[in-house]
Amino acid sequence: DIVGVMVDGVRSLAPILVLFFAIAQFLAYFKWTKIGEVMAINGAEGLAAMRAPGWLILLGIAVLITFMNFVITSGSALWALAAPVFIPMLMLLDIPPETTQAAYRIADSVTNSVTPMSPYFVMALGFMQQYRKSAGIGTLASFTIPIAVVVWIVWISFFMLWYASGIPFGPGA
Repeated sequence: DIVGVMVDGVRSLAPILVLFFAIAQFLAYFKWTKIGEVMAINGAEGLAAMRAPGWLILLGIAVLITFMNFVITSGSALWALAAPVFIPMLMLLDIPPETTQAAYRIADSVTNSVTPMSPYFVMALGFMQQYRKSAGIGTLASFTIPIAVVVWIVWISFFMLWYASGIPFGPGA
């Protein structure tokens, strides 16, 4: 019985292990080709040529991360892809790493509740259907999207005020 239970436990982990293997391969090629460094340097040069202010760059990063989160729902996987590009790119523009991470965390967290690819979305739909049997993805989305948009705007506004005030985003920063 114990062997059967152990096999079932490992069997349920197989899809996650395959996903992690694919992500690990992608990240290894990303590092091996140094494409992250190339993208960071070219991105920094492009933004410097545009003479974009720091707040506008951070707003653009937040918008980009928000839309990326609809496809890549894992915060750690998204950070593993975005950090090697955005951190050095913005450091070349004199934007500290902790500021970039704060913008990332805001953009990533808000869209978790509205992306149908998130396991929590499915869980919330299940809870919702306990009380309203006819509820579907559209019903849940119609409830969560307006809240997510308002929270995104409020958090980004607070972030921009914090950034404009010059207060550091982390201890020792």
